[in-house]
Parts: sequence; C-alpha cells; structure tokens
Amino acid sequence: MDTKLIYLLTAFLLLFFGTVFSQETNAKELLKPKFTLSGVVSDGKNNENLIGVTLYFPELKTGTTTNEYGFYSITIPEGSYTVQISNLGFQTLATKVNLDKNIKTNFSLFAIEEVLNEVVISESRKTNISKPEMSVNKLSIAAIKKMPVVLGEVDVLKSILLLPGVTNAGEGASGFNVRGGGADQNLILLDEATIFNSSHVFGFFSVFNPDAIKDLKLYKGGIPARYGGRASSVLDIYQKDGSSTGFHLNGGIGLISSRLLAEGPIVKNKGSFLIGGRASYAHLFLKLSEEQKNNAAYFYDLNAKFSYKLNANNNVYLSGYFGRDLLSISKSFSNTYGNSTFNLRWNHLFHNKLFSNLSLIFSDYYYKIGIDLADFEWKSGIKNYNIKYDFKNYVSDSFKLNFGVNGIYYDFNPGTVAPTTANSGINFNQFDKKYAFEPAIYLDAEQQLSNKIALSYGLRYSLFYRLGQSTINRYANDQPVAYNQNTQTYQKATPIATQFYDQNKTIQSYNNLEPRMSIAYQLTENQSIKASYNRMVQYLQLVSNTSSPTPLDVWMPSDNYIKPQIADQVGLGYFKNFNTNKYSLEIETFYKKNQNRMDYIDGADLVANEAIEQVILNGQMRSYGLEFLIRKNEGKLTGWISYTLSKSEQQTPGRNSSEIGINNGQWYHSAYDKLHNIAVTSSYNLNKKWSFGANFILQSGQPVTYPNGQYTYQDILVPSYGLRNENRLPAYHHLDISATLTPHKNNNRNWKTEWVFSIYNLYNRQNTASINFKQNLDTGNNEAIRTSIFGMVPAISYNFKF
Repeated sequence: MDTKLIYLLTAFLLLFFGTVFSQETNAKELLKPKFTLSGVVSDGKNNENLIGVTLYFPELKTGTTTNEYGFYSITIPEGSYTVQISNLGFQTLATKVNLDKNIKTNFSLFAIEEVLNEVVISESRKTNISKPEMSVNKLSIAAIKKMPVVLGEVDVLKSILLLPGVTNAGEGASGFNVRGGGADQNLILLDEATIFNSSHVFGFFSVFNPDAIKDLKLYKGGIPARYGGRASSVLDIYQKDGSSTGFHLNGGIGLISSRLLAEGPIVKNKGSFLIGGRASYAHLFLKLSEEQKNNAAYFYDLNAKFSYKLNANNNVYLSGYFGRDLLSISKSFSNTYGNSTFNLRWNHLFHNKLFSNLSLIFSDYYYKIGIDLADFEWKSGIKNYNIKYDFKNYVSDSFKLNFGVNGIYYDFNPGTVAPTTANSGINFNQFDKKYAFEPAIYLDAEQQLSNKIALSYGLRYSLFYRLGQSTINRYANDQPVAYNQNTQTYQKATPIATQFYDQNKTIQSYNNLEPRMSIAYQLTENQSIKASYNRMVQYLQLVSNTSSPTPLDVWMPSDNYIKPQIADQVGLGYFKNFNTNKYSLEIETFYKKNQNRMDYIDGADLVANEAIEQVILNGQMRSYGLEFLIRKNEGKLTGWISYTLSKSEQQTPGRNSSEIGINNGQWYHSAYDKLHNIAVTSSYNLNKKWSFGANFILQSGQPVTYPNGQYTYQDILVPSYGLRNENRLPAYHHLDISATLTPHKNNNRNWKTEWVFSIYNLYNRQNTASINFKQNLDTGNNEAIRTSIFGMVPAISYNFKF
C-alpha cells in the first residue's frame, strides 16, 4: 500500500477513534446536560482582544485558551463554577459563572502597570504542564522591552536569542538559527503575512517595531498542522488592533532612531485604527564628517491596522507593513531593500462552537543595487499572494478540531539589469522570472484523553507546482553538475538543449503528507513528560553560501533539479513547576533530520547566475541536542537561565560510487553548529521608580574554514583550503545591562515617560565576526585579519505614552 495512503488512513482513524474515546470517557456525564460558555477576552483599557488567555475551572480541573482573535469556547456540564482568567502581564480575574444554558460572556483584563512580575515565558502556570504543546516559547512585549540591547533599540529578534535552541550567526548578523537549522528555514509571519528578510541595516536591527506588536510565539518543534512551508521553525507575530475606547499616543527617541505610534477608535467600541512609524537618522551624523558626507545608511518602516466589529458574529481587519533600508556610498553605489505586506481578514462565528477566519494576504520583498560609476541598476525580489481559510470547532471541553485550506502563488524575479543613463555600456537584461503555486489542506485535533493524557495530532497535505513562462536547461543524464574524475572536483555541466514552458504550464510538481503529533502525560499536578513528532516540507530555497542571510540572497522555487527540503523532528521533554509555581523547569531533547538540503560545489558563483542548478548538490542535514530552561516567575527578581548542548551537521555524499562528494562524503559541521549555548536574562524591580535588567550570552564559535597551506603562483603566495568547516571562530559572549527610570510624576497624569539607560557588551569583548586571510605586502607572508563589529556601546532612550 502507498505510504501516503497509509498516513491518511492512520490520521483519520486516529481522529475517528479519538472522538469515540472522548465520548466514551464522558459517558458518566451524559446524564447531566452540557452547555457552552463562549465569548471574547479583551484588554480592559483599550478593548483590544487578547491572545492565549487561559480560562481555568478549578472544580473541573479543565480549561481553554483564547485563539489569535481573543475568542474562546468551552462546553462543560451544567452547574455553578469559578472561572479563573489569566494572561501574561495582566491581573488575574476570578468570577462565578452559573451555567444553566448556552452563555456568551466577554471578559476584560487589566494590565499590571507598576511591575513586571508575571511569567515571562510560557502561557499559563496551570496549562504548561497539562497541554501537549512543547518546544514552544512565548515572550511578552513588556518583558522584551526590559532587555538591554545594542544602541538602546528594543529588538524582538535579538530577544529570542535568549531562548534555548536559538542562536545567531554572529554579531550584527541577520536572522536566527533554531536547533541547528538555517535562518532561511524559519517561517516568519507578521499578521499571517510572510516576512522574507527580517532585518534592517544588514542585520543590526529587526523590522518589528515593538510598540506595534501584541503577541509573539516561537515554535521550535511540535509544530501544528496549520503551519507549513519551512523546515525548522515558525515565528508567529501579531500586531496590536488599536484602541477602540480612546486615543493613545506613544513613542520613543533613541540615539539612532525614533518611533511614534497612534491608536484610537474609528467608532467607539466597534472600530479602531493603529498607525506607527519608525525611522533612523544616524546617517545625518555622517554629514558632519568631510570623509563621510556623501555616504548614507538609514531605514524606516510603517505599521498600520484597522479593525471593525460588524456585529456580534463578524469582525474585519485590514493590516499592513512597509519597510525600506537605503545605503549609498559617495554617490557611486546605492542599495535599497525591504518588505511590504497587506492582509484583509474576516472573522466569522458560525455558532458558539465554530469559529472561522478568511484571509487575503500579499507579501513582497524587494531588492535593488545601483552602480552609478557604470550607469546601471540591478533589481530582484519575490512576491506571494495567499488566500487561506481556517476553522476551529470546539466540539467539547475535551476535543477541539482545527482545519483549513490555503493557496500561495509565487512570483520570483531573480534579477533585472537595466541601464540608468543613455551613455551606459550595460544592456537591459531580464533573467527568466519564475512562478509557482503551493496549495495545502490540513486537519488538526486537540484531545484530552483522560485526566493525565492530552494529545494533539494532525495531518497537512501540501502540493507544489513549478509553473512555466521559463526556459529550462537540459543536461546529459539529467545532471547539471559534472564530476571530473582526474581532478576529483565538481564542475558546471554544459546544457545539451533548452526547453521553453508556456505560461502556467507545469515544469515540475511535488506533493507531500506532513504528519504532526504531540502527547503530554501528567505525572502529578505540577510535572509532566511530553513527546512530539512533526514533518515539515520547504519548497522555497534561499540561494546563499553565507551563514547569515543578506539582502542580496535570492529565493528560488523547487524544480526538477532543486528538490524540496523534508525535515523530520522528534522531541521528548520533562516539565515541572515547583515552589507554588514560582519556579519552572523545562528539559527537552530533540533529533532532526533534513533531506535535500542544498550544498554548493567549490568555487560556486551564486550572484546573477541564471543556471544556478550547475553549482548545487542535494545533501542532507541532521541536528540533535539537549535543552534546559529554568525560570523564576514571581517576585522583584524574575528571569531565566537556558543552556543548549547540540550538534548540527551536513553531509553531501557522491551521487555514485565513483564520486567523493563534499568533504569526502563525510558528515561535517554545518555553518549553524554551536556545541554550547548559554543565556541568562533577569529583570529586577527595585521600586516603582527604578528597574534593572541584564543579559549574558555565551556561544561556541561559528564553524569556518581556514587555510591549511599555501602555494606560489606568479610570485604570489596563495592559501589553500582543506575540509569545510573544520575550524571555528573564537567563542562569542557579552554581558549587557540596563536601568529604567520612571519618574514619580507619572502617577497622577495620563502623560507617562521613562528613561532607559543601557550598556551593551559591558566588558568590551571584541567578538570576532570574521577572520580573513591575505598577503602582507611588506613581508610577503599570509596573515589573518580579524574583524569585530561592536565593543562596549552605551545608549540612552526616552519613551513616552498617553
């Protein structure tokens, strides 16, 4: 029997018997009528819907959480109960509910303004033990803003580097790596829209304005079936809706950038708007220097969101993001790049148990280089158009069903070269644009099998069509990479023919089943063990031979030569709350294997290469490790310590017995391998006026390849290199501190301010970003040149809101 058919039958049998089992276990309660309590939980100050709020019923030892739009639903036996409603950074609400019929009730929570003494990671101290969800971390924006960062700029992406299993590719590097995976293997979503490049200024800052962010959740494993398209992780970020009760303004002024955000009602208690902007101005200081006055480097971004409540069962949202980076050097070189997104959403409640969301999404990543000396410019980018329809059915208090469909259409522009003046010697050239379509359907169930066992399981079926209006090279034996037996090296093969595919003709197609499952077994009220498995398929590939993405990197669709990546991951974890939930412990181990990970032949040229398949080989990756996370959740001092021990390796064997492959076909360190990763973060609230924060990070050095010898060519010493990534940069570490001053005069007025003082890299560690080797012109010897980006960096920021 076909393997995919077995997967399908297994999934639906699990679903069928799971439903039956759920009904049987509740047979004793069938004599007692059941009713549904549903509604929305919102912020009492601005009426903004809250994500991930826990509603817990102590008498029944059961509960539920709100979805991405603040909606909750739970069906329980008739009776009078206490419901405890809690969320990060909000005062817990406990109230009585008399359930003698189906009731729709909305709840409001009020923020804890004075101190941040709530859980800074995890969703609930009660549900983090019982829920099957594992390898998931949630950070509150309030906690992120307490963390000291470089140049005083609050940074969402830099904050997740303090979590276990998450590392960076070096100081000032773009993106992040999760459990040994590449930065391109992370799906980054902002209001459901894909962000292809998450950094400003080549990795110094993220594109996310913290003032506009409501919720952030990172999935490292056990990924739900509603997510797909990437092989390593999902970072799901939602923007605030804006206040529908009154007008509010907040912002900040820093050393290199400022920000301003306004929100308020369109129609009070029915509609709201949010508009935020951020811009850097460090380039203005360059004008003060005679040497730099013709140079510029700055960024700006805009966030906008509009929401409107049509009636009790229908809400519409319109959100968008636009960001750009601009760099110019002496009017001879210019660089512009950035993201644009747009999302129109409709929430509909069919009845008190069935919630739906329909989204129309557009995402665009644009990149341009201008060379004024040669009078030409080069453009590239990727656009996608996504329609998705998601449903959540709250079948019972012990069984929830998620299902939906989505389809993404891709438009890739690998490169457009165009002259900028009539005197340019460059001719216009448009590289073949590429098109693809990726539909998917998924089914996902959450089930409480007993008081001790909870299960989440699902299946995603994804398809991918590489579409035409392109010319495809054909090669002998269908091999675009040739192997030279004499030199034992890989070389570009010469095409023997070309074939043109008309528009919408299918060049290559793929389909994959992606099963997902996780289970939690509650040992006691305060401890549990969990296990998970998920398969992820990635049809888009980032063409880059750097360890960190750069704006110049080009996204490519899978085709007949570039295969989709298929990642399988298993995880096992132990979770414990102790000392009346003041402390939490999480220990997880994982193993992840990735098929069809791209590797490159020696000397591969990737920029402006129209036949990229000639320099690519399909290999595989694996990563495995052990993660520890211990948190202090309450008191004046809160924070966590994380440690990860892990390995990440890549292998590209020969395609047959006569080829040696890359690194002789042996496993070698991937560019993302970090054996040790330690992170400590803490926040201390001295009083209502002063609070302090500190971060410490220590990571093993990044794998690199150093010369292992040299030879002379035309009287020039040339270094020769051995096996890939058999060396390492020095260890990476730094300590950062911050102090926040909130003046007492804030207490009795709407206008509130704070001063944030920070020092990044307190002891001035000169972390190595790279080591380059070149010939010393005076001595004629090869020498190593180390490059460091930051030493100690003090900063000050002024924040305000009313």
